[in-house]
Amino acid sequence: MNNKQVWFITGTGRGLGVEIAKAALTAGHAVVGTAREIQSIERALGKPDDLLAVKLDITNPIDAELAVRSAIERFGHIDVLVNNAGNFYAGYFEDLSPEDIQKQIDANLIGPMNVTRAVLPEMRKQKSGLVITISSTAGLYGIEFGSAYALSKFGVEGWMLSLASEIEPFGIHTTIVNPGFFRTDLLSQKSMTFGSNPTEAYKVKRTQMEAGWSGAAGTQPGDPKKLARAIITIAAKPVPPRRFIAGADAVEGARKVAATLLQQIEENLELSSNLGFGK
Repeated sequence: MNNKQVWFITGTGRGLGVEIAKAALTAGHAVVGTAREIQSIERALGKPDDLLAVKLDITNPIDAELAVRSAIERFGHIDVLVNNAGNFYAGYFEDLSPEDIQKQIDANLIGPMNVTRAVLPEMRKQKSGLVITISSTAGLYGIEFGSAYALSKFGVEGWMLSLASEIEPFGIHTTIVNPGFFRTDLLSQKSMTFGSNPTEAYKVKRTQMEAGWSGAAGTQPGDPKKLARAIITIAAKPVPPRRFIAGADAVEGARKVAATLLQQIEENLELSSNLGFGK
């Protein structure tokens, strides 16, 4: 197996993870597909020779270590890690209980950290590797009814940007992927949970928002198959990009963020620039 790339992909039981795994297999790579239930992986991907299905709850560090050990025992190395698994706790901030927020952080931030922590020693040994983490446009700007989700994705951004300089000396690259709205399972009942602490003050708007988000499932403009193929493409570059903005809507949103930040810098430039000693 040493002449093949080995992709370790979380959340391959459904959604985008399935498409990334299919695209990697089609490109001739070996895949370690992980999910909470092995059966979901096999239903989605079958049992090709180059696929190892492994049970993994990303919020459990021991699970992560065991999954990586299984991958090394089968394939000998891991070349690309894709932190894809995650979910969406939707709701106004006051509608989200502390437990809701903790679960969101555990799934979208601590989970990828657990898996990455288990994979990095293997990549350091081989002096090569690529860590791809799926963030979101919500990692670039806040969204109404999505404070916990944006919180988790902003955390992903800070962690990955900091991690990049730490592991680059070992020959390991990093890529943040910021998808817009893609037709995955994120807005389905399998992945989206509404706040467990509904507050009377938000009742009318909450009803509208819940209906809107639920109704958007299956209508998102992005094609996850194309996104999966794009991820294979950028991973094949000699130096993968530190960031990949995915989808026309994501490009538009990112441009607005950049323009707004520049505007905010200029608005108080003189005051901001004269805060040192002696000025």
